[in-house]
Amino acid sequence: MVKILITGATGFVGNSLIKELLKSGFQVSAVLRKKVNTLPELVKQYPVGNFDKDIDFSKILSGVDCVIHLAGKAHVIDKNKALVSNEFRQINTIATLNLATQTAKIGVKRFIFISSIRVNGNKNNKPFIEQDRPNPQEPYAISKYEAEQGLFKISQETELEVVIIRPPLVYGVKATGNYGRLLKWVNAKHPIPLPFGLVNNTRSLLALDNLIDFIILCINHKKAVNEVFLLSDGCDLSTTELLKDMLKIYNKKTLLLPVPISWMVFFAKLIGREADAIRLFSSLQVDSSKARNLLGWKPIVTMKDQLKSQS
Repeated sequence: MVKILITGATGFVGNSLIKELLKSGFQVSAVLRKKVNTLPELVKQYPVGNFDKDIDFSKILSGVDCVIHLAGKAHVIDKNKALVSNEFRQINTIATLNLATQTAKIGVKRFIFISSIRVNGNKNNKPFIEQDRPNPQEPYAISKYEAEQGLFKISQETELEVVIIRPPLVYGVKATGNYGRLLKWVNAKHPIPLPFGLVNNTRSLLALDNLIDFIILCINHKKAVNEVFLLSDGCDLSTTELLKDMLKIYNKKTLLLPVPISWMVFFAKLIGREADAIRLFSSLQVDSSKARNLLGWKPIVTMKDQLKSQS
């Protein structure tokens, strides 16, 4: 039986991934900050405290065939840019490479790293592909890119097989971030008029189940070794179209007010949420042809399937 070690097991992706791994016959263990009672009993838990560069994983990694690394820091609330950059780097880069170094040393076969499409950039005029020059714009994305570079260096110097996945916005009923906020507004008990009637951007999205399906495919696929993959559902939408679809799926009604984007960005800047606004209103498309052609992958669910299956 193939043994999988997961970090970030209690998160939005990790929790669902574990369930699918168990269904698929994998043996699963999880690195956690502390023990929880929300994971299946079959999952062996390893509480290690905060994920950092000083953790000794040697006993935890014994007998493991593949590490799936989901843990990381996505948000830091601090106005000091130097401190923010350092905190992202300590966790997303240095702690990740500590885990990978020990993974290689003990002889684990494969390391799957969930990075971010923001390594490519925050917006585009044509779909990103794997061959594009990375263009991370903020500390979070830079820390992910530095981790990717470090992982490939480890792979070159050892026998560790590395797989990098850069997902765009991953959605599902329990999603956080911008998508989670949109979902909350759509499902509000009393309809809330939303100022998104004029957002004519184009965004690539990725259903949670599609991401999980691809991660599982990468555990054993020979052609996934030492590759970077961009992934999406293949059905790009504007933010306005996304909201209309969500309203239809949940049989909800609300007004989408025709508020100019420039007004919303200005307001977001006043309350310190300019970066969120830019991500919500700009275009970001992903070409996932490589995943489809090289690994034979294709999405297994649509947005309607994803949101209905967990509602």
